[in-house]
Amino acid sequence: MEFKRPVSVLVVIHTPKLEVVLLERALHPGFWQSVTGSHEGDETLRATAMREVHEETGIVATPDNLLDWRLSNRFEIMSQWRHRYAPDVTHNIEHVFSLCVPETINLQLSTREHSAQVWLPYQAAAA
Repeated sequence: MEFKRPVSVLVVIHTPKLEVVLLERALHPGFWQSVTGSHEGDETLRATAMREVHEETGIVATPDNLLDWRLSNRFEIMSQWRHRYAPDVTHNIEHVFSLCVPETINLQLSTREHSAQVWLPYQAAAA
């Protein structure tokens, strides 16, 4: 069995007016999040972010329009997901990126991952 790496990306997609899109998890109704995903293979973190944005929303991000915040968050992996990681792994490091799109758009969601989308002012999205 190949274990997941405890390294991921978070991509906040927003408009110039700071409207942020949140995606509802298909298997966890009521759980809303930005684009997230695991670092795979030998790809760079930027490549991981670009891949996840495309897989989850249909947007094709480029290295030029994806901003690396050079910020990371360390958090405990929820118990129901720990089986995906090596036995001694308890925490994940998530690297933060953002992507500015010209306006709110209807995304092409990956239905196996997300069931709905909503654009909110950044303060409401953060809450």
